Amino acid sequence: MARRSFFDEQRRNRRDSILLAIVVSLFLFGLVYSFAYIFAPDALIFVLPFSLVLILIYTWGSYQYGDKIVLSSTGAHPAEGNEFVYLNNVAEGLAIAAGVPPPKVYVIDDPEINAFATGKDPQHASIAVTTGALQKLNRQELEGVVAHELSHVRNRDVEFMTFVAVLVGLVSILSHIILRWAWWGGAGRRRSRSRDSGAGIEVVVIVLGFILAILAPIAVALVQFAISRRREFMADASGAELTRYPEGLASALEKIKDNNQGKMKVDEAVSPLFISDPNKSPLDNLFATHPPLEERVKRLRQM
Repeated sequence: MARRSFFDEQRRNRRDSILLAIVVSLFLFGLVYSFAYIFAPDALIFVLPFSLVLILIYTWGSYQYGDKIVLSSTGAHPAEGNEFVYLNNVAEGLAIAAGVPPPKVYVIDDPEINAFATGKDPQHASIAVTTGALQKLNRQELEGVVAHELSHVRNRDVEFMTFVAVLVGLVSILSHIILRWAWWGGAGRRRSRSRDSGAGIEVVVIVLGFILAILAPIAVALVQFAISRRREFMADASGAELTRYPEGLASALEKIKDNNQGKMKVDEAVSPLFISDPNKSPLDNLFATHPPLEERVKRLRQM
């Protein structure tokens, strides 16, 4: 297979971002249509255009401000103060080597070793590193991790991955709301209604809620799985290229394997952004968004 250049990777990520936005927007529109058809069939002519506008606004907002949503959801805070001077210097120096603007640097208060990058493009990128990484990694290892994340920025992986975190996460949230509304609100109305038509509508709503509640997590996992593992391999390779020392990242990944418990409080929609999956679950073997750490270490040590 021919090796892709960084420019090929950037074009592919732009294309994937657009396709993802279209698919998720259509799903949301279909969800709104089903809602309106069941509860306000006479108002469809007004509800549908309004809903379409809201979905387009949300999609645009996800592109513009998705990084801020992701950073907020992980509890990241700016890396300010003397204790983070070295981290900021590492990020700035490697950004210059990567040919991208220096990213904003954040810290997540968590003992596990992890990091992620986010943003709509290299000019508006941010990286976040856990306090566990700062405490447990030596200089070369930390540089390897930061270089990996900056490679995601250079390759524009962050654009597509942030879309996944925000748009697909919304689908999951809406499904949960529908289920809760159908279960609690529907139950109350069933006790107050005796008409067959009302009962029939309630059954439809409950069935719809259950179906969405079951399918939404699966859909999230499938879309996350669609984030090719090759992105991680490529970020490992280009990160090693930036530092000129593959062993630094390889050693950091080994420490992640030996130390992390997979207990970070991170939403599943955001987890693909991290250098290593922050959540361990029974579905990891089926829907793993990251290649096995052992394979990544092996490839780095073959460079």
